Amino acid sequence: MSEINVVPYIDVMLVLLIIFMVTAPMLMQGVKVDLPEASADPVENQDSEPLIVSIDKDGQLFLNLGSQEDQVLSLATIRDRVAKVMRNNANKPVLIWGDESVPYGEVVTVMVALQEAGAPSVGLVTENPQ
Repeated sequence: MSEINVVPYIDVMLVLLIIFMVTAPMLMQGVKVDLPEASADPVENQDSEPLIVSIDKDGQLFLNLGSQEDQVLSLATIRDRVAKVMRNNANKPVLIWGDESVPYGEVVTVMVALQEAGAPSVGLVTENPQ
């Protein structure tokens, strides 16, 4: 009686698992900002990767979409790109990483632009106080 030897398949699966475990933390890229500290409940775990708009300490805007995530973009460009994504996937979460030294008015301006682009809600990313 002939049987299929599954040991090589298990070996391949384990190698792939290790590759994914090593590369997954590298996928979270973005602009370095000092997030404000706040004790808040985490957002429910979403299936899709969120769109993240980053605002650095100089007020420059970045979007984690495309190959050039560290490219400075204008507010109008971000609004257009987010609108295109929201037309394809209306439930995609949108988050803002704002440096703690950025004036509140600039964060609100970005939030309004994102809601105009079709984002139903915009979340703010913070760090837990230690």
